[in-house]
Amino acid sequence: LSVTDPDQVETMLHTRFEEDILARYSTSTEEQVPIPDAMTVASLIEREAGSWDDMRMISGIIWNRIFVGMNLQIDATLQYAKANATTGKQGTWWPPVVPKDKYIKSAYNTYMHAGLPPGPIANPSVAAVVAALNPKKTDCLFYFHDDNGVFHCTKTYAEHVKLLKKYFGQGK
Repeated sequence: LSVTDPDQVETMLHTRFEEDILARYSTSTEEQVPIPDAMTVASLIEREAGSWDDMRMISGIIWNRIFVGMNLQIDATLQYAKANATTGKQGTWWPPVVPKDKYIKSAYNTYMHAGLPPGPIANPSVAAVVAALNPKKTDCLFYFHDDNGVFHCTKTYAEHVKLLKKYFGQGK
């Protein structure tokens, strides 16, 4: 077991970030999507998506919500807010979300607050950053994964509720 000096780890992480992210991040991209915003969106995608295709689709949905002024309503931000408020008490960093969590008082609660949360909620992969900057074009505003991990998206909330009932029953 080798031990790496914290300064070496910092240098390695910085170098990798420069090579994998910043080297692909043009000035024109920075003008449209500042790197802090891109990293925040990528962190949401990292926590919400299961595959590359899901990442790009969720990216499209997040950007759609931003463009129409809709709250992001992302459960992973509730998990982040809840974990920050209860770490050590529950024993898990990503606690399950329950309906009452939508009322957690936190700047990271994207059900209560419009726009992006104040910063990233996770360490995004390069794939998530690429997806954040290359969203799939979609008309969808709502999405979920069913119990088999299959991704579903809809244009309207009514369609979303109908699909939720189909996959999860009346009680969800």
